[in-house]
Amino acid sequence: MATWIWILLIILAAAAGAAAGFYFARQYMMDYLKKNPPINEEMLRMMMMQMGQKPSQKKINQMMSMMNKNMNQNLK
Repeated sequence: MATWIWILLIILAAAAGAAAGFYFARQYMMDYLKKNPPINEEMLRMMMMQMGQKPSQKKINQMMSMMNKNMNQNLK
């Protein structure tokens, strides 16, 4: 085989490996964030208390559902 064919095969294999690695890393991170959200109810409650608001459970539930809806919209 000619040298240029080997070089072309190496370049194609590297590009395919990079694309597959990106895809699988992205899938892993999306699954991880879905299972372990970065903000939970306790964190939200503490942030609201630091801002001087008295958090009611209704307000916390509304904010959590809004954040979950926004996250699900971004994943699609």
